[in-house]
Amino acid sequence: MPNYTFTVNGKTVTVDAPADLPMLWALRDKLGVRGPKYGCGINVCKACTSHLDGEAFNPCVTPVSECSGKEVTTIEGLADGDDLHPVQEAWLEQDVAQCGYCQPGQIMAAVALLKKTKNPTDAEIDAIQNVCRCGTYFRIREAIKSAAAKL
Repeated sequence: MPNYTFTVNGKTVTVDAPADLPMLWALRDKLGVRGPKYGCGINVCKACTSHLDGEAFNPCVTPVSECSGKEVTTIEGLADGDDLHPVQEAWLEQDVAQCGYCQPGQIMAAVALLKKTKNPTDAEIDAIQNVCRCGTYFRIREAIKSAAAKL
């Protein structure tokens, strides 16, 4: 099998994998990075949302071969040491999580939105397609607004 080298949360890694192995499995099974969750495997629920070269992407449908030489950031790489990212802080302040399963993907999608839009409207926030089966969408929206104010 071929080797693929890329950066995950600031650390250069190499994995031995088939070219079509979904990046989610490279992260979880080969590298032990458990933050991105497996939800559907078909880019619908977006529980696995992470960043590829700073843009939101879904590793459940992205082959590891497409990530070679790139930078992958997962929820584990979002904080700066013990200092949480402002979106993570807002999530705690707004008590967003219920079951928590989708939250890493939700947070990563919110960070990507706030990189592009400093003061998103309700419609822009609601356009995030990450699924929350517990229905905490109102608290998610409030957390994103709170984080936007901090940024």
